[in-house]
Amino acid sequence: MGLLEGKTAVVTGGSTGIGLATAVRLVAEGAHVFVTGRRKTELDAAVELIGAADATAVVGDIANLDDLDRLYDAVRARGRGLDVLFANAAAASFATLEQVTEDHFDQTFGVNVRGTLFTVQKALPLLNDGASVIINSSVRADDGVEAFGTYAASKAALRSFTRTWANELKGRGVRVNAVSPGPIDTPAIVGLFGEENVAAARADLAAGVPMGRVGRPEEVASVVAFLASGQSSYVLGANVYVDGGENQI
Repeated sequence: MGLLEGKTAVVTGGSTGIGLATAVRLVAEGAHVFVTGRRKTELDAAVELIGAADATAVVGDIANLDDLDRLYDAVRARGRGLDVLFANAAAASFATLEQVTEDHFDQTFGVNVRGTLFTVQKALPLLNDGASVIINSSVRADDGVEAFGTYAASKAALRSFTRTWANELKGRGVRVNAVSPGPIDTPAIVGLFGEENVAAARADLAAGVPMGRVGRPEEVASVVAFLASGQSSYVLGANVYVDGGENQI
């Protein structure tokens, strides 16, 4: 039996990258996973990869509260509550202080902070006793990378929320923790730097990591699976870095 045999999980932003790798891992551990994403084509491909019998696709944007309601209606209809929530969906783009616009700020905080808050809030009635909530923060919450200030601030807000929510939900036996990935080789790198700059971007990112490489989505998924399972039963309010030592040494 896997670590999550018979459990029900939700992974937001599960079409690609860390979200997809985590959905695959949670299914491998025995869970049925509800996967959300904004693009139906990518989401359908993800479910095919995961296995249609073990995953349910719900198209939606976490910044849209009606979409969140549809997601949790689908979970509720399954009738088994919710044991694992990986709040992973996020938006990221570069802008220096001088370049920040209302749209840039509103999109970043609208998805990363507002969207994550309501993702967790709307899950509350469904969370089974002993459930695990994992928030995807970032090492960028701890440093001052130029032109990434809005994103970094949004992820710092999630780290703060993790502490508060862990305190508020501990009475139900619900554990809330965060993961903070370093540079991970996902399609987001292409989105941030452009296809023509990907190789150089990977090299630059790897140069800042003591292990000398960018991480793999599966390496983050392994930590999420640990936090989702009973093996992390004494871990509460923590922030686990998956960063090759970037912010540690």
